Amino acid sequence: MAPKNKFTRQQMVEAALRVVRAGGIENLTAKTMADELGTSTQPIFTGFGSMDGVKAEVYDAAIKVYDRYTNIGLKDKIPFLGVGKQYIRFAREEPEIYRLLFLTRTQETEYSVIKSMQHLQEFVRPTLMEIYHITAEEADLYFRNLWFVTHSLSTLIVTGDCPYTDQEISRILTGFSVSICKAIKEIPGFAAGTFD
Repeated sequence: MAPKNKFTRQQMVEAALRVVRAGGIENLTAKTMADELGTSTQPIFTGFGSMDGVKAEVYDAAIKVYDRYTNIGLKDKIPFLGVGKQYIRFAREEPEIYRLLFLTRTQETEYSVIKSMQHLQEFVRPTLMEIYHITAEEADLYFRNLWFVTHSLSTLIVTGDCPYTDQEISRILTGFSVSICKAIKEIPGFAAGTFD
C-alpha cells in the first residue's frame, strides 16, 4: 500500500504554478516542483503519476488565473475596453502564464488565443452594438481586429520588447478603435469583406 501523500493535489499544483511563474513552463520539472514544496519527488509521482499529469493541471490552473483578469474586464462599464485593458494587465503581471497560454504551442487544442477571443466576443458584442450603433457582424469584426492589436502589444510586453508606456498603448488602441469604426461606417462592404 502506497504511503499517504502529505500534500494535496491542489497544494502541489499551486507549487508547480509558482515554479512556472518564476521560470516558465520549461523550468517545471519534478525536481523544481519538489524543491518548491520542500520535499522529495516521491509525493509528486504518487499524486500525479507523471509530469504530464502535473502539466495538464498547471495548464488548467493558468486558465483560471487568466479568467480572473477577463472577469474583471467584463465587469467594466464598457466591457470591450475593460477586457482589452485586463488582457494587457495580465501580460504585464503574469508574463510566464501568458507565455504558457498564448505563446507556447502545446497538444492542448481546447484553448487558444483565437478561441479565447471568440469566447469574449460573445460577451462584449451587445455593448459594441449599443455604443457604436453597429450590427452583430460589424461588432464581431471590430472586436476581432482590435483584439489582434491588443494581443500584439501584449506579446511585445511579455517578450520584453515593448517600448510603449501605458498612455501610449491607450492612444494606439484608441487610434485603431476609431479607424476600425470609421471603416465599418464609411466603407460599404467593409464588415462583409466585399469592399473594393
